[in-house]
Amino acid sequence: MKKLLLTILLLNSFSTFAQQDTATLGILKFQETLNTEYRDAKTSPLKGKALKKFKNHDFFPIDLQYHVEATLTRMTESSFFPMKTTSQVLKEYRIYGMLAFTLKGKKFEVPVYQSKMLMANEKYKNYLFFPFTDLTNGESSYGAGRYIDLRIPDGNKIILDFNKAYNPYCAYSDGYSCPIVPADNHLDVEVLAGVRYSDKKGKH
Repeated sequence: MKKLLLTILLLNSFSTFAQQDTATLGILKFQETLNTEYRDAKTSPLKGKALKKFKNHDFFPIDLQYHVEATLTRMTESSFFPMKTTSQVLKEYRIYGMLAFTLKGKKFEVPVYQSKMLMANEKYKNYLFFPFTDLTNGESSYGAGRYIDLRIPDGNKIILDFNKAYNPYCAYSDGYSCPIVPADNHLDVEVLAGVRYSDKKGKH
């Protein structure tokens, strides 16, 4: 019996380590993809000297306490609404559902959105948009908040990984129309994960 219990404990430990390794590798891949995008003049929001100076984003250290499982409650009757942006352009979104999760001991239930424009694109029709603000804004992260890209899950569970939080293009260059984070998406906690922010453009 003791041997059986020990075997079960060992298998559970290996499973946990494997999940952690998978999560960390996914975060590292996200970081490299984001850095590659910003180095390439065709895909980067950076221009001129800022583009030439850019090497890598400044990320918070990877911390898997910010890699959380959320429960998705879909809102099938939600209508599209014009989400305010940093310009006069309004972008059509709807609340796809509510994400319930626990972060640093606090429970949250926060909207996640779906873009009407992206729904018409075969490549992005399953994308969900999770903007958020937190207690680091204006200090160690971008003042207007950050974004996380998600995909519609098959079931009602979805991984919300704040290590993959990134800044809107407006953090780096003028001329973009970036969605303003709705008040309902404020998290009353410090999210020390994802992209840090320096107010010196081109040094992120």
